[in-house]
Formats: sequence, C-alpha cells, structure tokens
Amino acid sequence: MFWRGTELYRAEAKNAETMEKYGRGTPDDWIERNVYTRFSWEGVGLMLVVNLMLFGAPGLTIWAVQMAWIPVTAAGIINGIGHYWGYRNFPSADASTNIVPWGILIGGEELHNNHHAYGTSAKLSSRWYEFDLGWAYIRSLEALGLATVRKVAPTLRVAPASKPVPDVVTLQAVIANRYAVATAYARTLKVACAAELSRLRERAGRGEFRDVPSMRRLKRWLSGDTISALHERERATLAKAMENSKALSTIYAMRQELNALWERSTESSEQLLARLQDWCRRAEASGIAPLEQFSVQLKRYA
Repeated sequence: MFWRGTELYRAEAKNAETMEKYGRGTPDDWIERNVYTRFSWEGVGLMLVVNLMLFGAPGLTIWAVQMAWIPVTAAGIINGIGHYWGYRNFPSADASTNIVPWGILIGGEELHNNHHAYGTSAKLSSRWYEFDLGWAYIRSLEALGLATVRKVAPTLRVAPASKPVPDVVTLQAVIANRYAVATAYARTLKVACAAELSRLRERAGRGEFRDVPSMRRLKRWLSGDTISALHERERATLAKAMENSKALSTIYAMRQELNALWERSTESSEQLLARLQDWCRRAEASGIAPLEQFSVQLKRYA
C-alpha cells in the first residue's frame, strides 16, 4: 500500500463490485459521467495551469510537490503505514493505527485509529496529548460561519456514584462508547492477567505444559481480537492458557460477552439491558477483584 497505493486505487476503481459496495450514495449525474470520468487527467493539467498563473515559474515546482504529496500521504502513508505501525487507542475491528499523536502534516489523518473507531467524527484527536490540525481548521471556519460541525466522537461520562444495577442510560453509554469501554476493560484487568501469567510460567517451568502467551498478546486478546482472527498456533496457545487458568478463561469469556452485547443489533433494548444486568451480576460474583471493580465502574457510566 505504501509504494503502490494510488496504482491500487485506480485498479480497484474498475471493479464494479467495489463501486457498488463503496460508491453507494455518490453522485452519478451528467457532470460525473461527462466531465470527471471522461477528463480525469485534465484536472491535473488544469491545476498546473492555475499554479503557473498564480505563481509563475515556481508554480511548476508547487505542482510537482502536489502531484507527489497527495498519493504518497493519502494512499501510501495513511493506508499503508497507518495500518501497519503506530499505537492504538481503540480496539477497532481492523489494523488501523495512530502513526503519531500530532496530526499536522496530513490534517489529522495521522490519528488514523481514532478515525476508524469513530468514522463520522469531525475531530480526530481523542487524548489530551493528541493534536488534530484539521480540527483547528474546522473550528476556525465554524467561528467565521463557514462550517457546521455535525458530529464528534462521544465522550464517556462517569456518574459520582455507582447504581445497584445498570439501567437504560448505562446501556446507551456502554454501546455508544464501546471502544472506550473495551479499552477500560483491558486496562483494569491487566494486573489480574499478569498475575495469572506469572502462575502459568511457574507451572510451565515445572514442565506441566508449554507455550504461555505473552502479556502483550494477552492484552490484544482482551482488547477485542477474536479467536477466529488469530493464527492457528495463537489459538492453541490461548486455549491452553484458559484451560489451565480459570481466571483467564473467565476474564476472556466476559470480554467476548461484552463484544457480543454490542453486536446484537436485532435485540430490543429490554433484552440488551437484561444481558448487561446479568453480565454485571456474574462479574461481581466471579471472585476476581479487578473484574468486580470494573463492573462497579461500568454501572457509573452515563
């Protein structure tokens, strides 16, 4: 993707199935058919003419930079490096990463994992140390009355006190902030998992079994990687770890149940709420202190 991004895009644009799936809702009018499609390369030439008219001879250099900048940054860096290297704030169901916490060169798209987690948000930064230059542009235009912000990522709010049982407000907060909830789950259960892994390593050292998963891998499983997305050896390692640790088995199973709660879009609110209440009841009766703590915290979400 990094080296052949634009080439791959142009090839895929000829795939009717892709156009039907991802082009739905886009204009297919006279201008699209007779101008943009027929004369796509002429737009590049028109930009060269405009640059020469505005800047004279230096306009040729500006045009050359624009020709290199757009395919390399948009197709190469964002869809190449932005799915290969970096850090993740949210366990979205893809490989997207935040390349760096400062979205300056590409208007905020460097925060690509944030964008994939909340695709309709006008603001791409989500942590205090992240900076989205595109958001600064948008707010400036909004102050001038030239733009309207339609949507930003939801903010998880925490009530002062926990409720005896989750209610509809809790359910709505958990579903709307599912990525933040998944991240909080992994963070809260990290200590318990580390302790279990230490016990498993001691047993492995005595030759009782092999292939204890690393903490890094376990954190990824807790963050939302499903068993079907793992390699065969990783699935075997996870299964063996859960077979030899009731705590790990419970922690992982409860995480998967949370994920299933978000995916049950065909169920009514009453059914989803009943599932969430049952989940909290079992979490608090699990005997795993961090899991109990997370359930109490979850009931404060608003």
